[in-house]
Amino acid sequence: MNLRKRSSLRAEVSTSSMNDIMFFLLLFFLIISTLVNPSVIKINLPSSKKSQTMNKQSITVDVSKDLKYFVNNVQVPVDKLESTLDREAKAKQQGTIVLRLDKALSVQDLVDLMQIGYKLKLKMVLSTEPKS
Repeated sequence: MNLRKRSSLRAEVSTSSMNDIMFFLLLFFLIISTLVNPSVIKINLPSSKKSQTMNKQSITVDVSKDLKYFVNNVQVPVDKLESTLDREAKAKQQGTIVLRLDKALSVQDLVDLMQIGYKLKLKMVLSTEPKS
């Protein structure tokens, strides 16, 4: 008679390192999510029915509702806006500027920017948000 106890094999999964893996994944996604939208200037863009995306590198001009001007996310005083745009256009050798104006601004603010672009012979595109 065989009275020995049979040893049964049990499959176990060690989850001790799972906490470390989840922490690193969370950290990775937090860092990546901040890099997805580098434009941190709060602007409510006007809406349009059709939209077209631009893949070329262009110069962005952001104007907040309190009339602060930003060229490529760098704040620029109004009196140096024309010289900054001219310098940026010559550096990129491209004459396309994307205008991102807050929808609370008047049309006159848009016209003032477009006059600067006309004077410098630059192409200007108004950025909008698509209607949902």
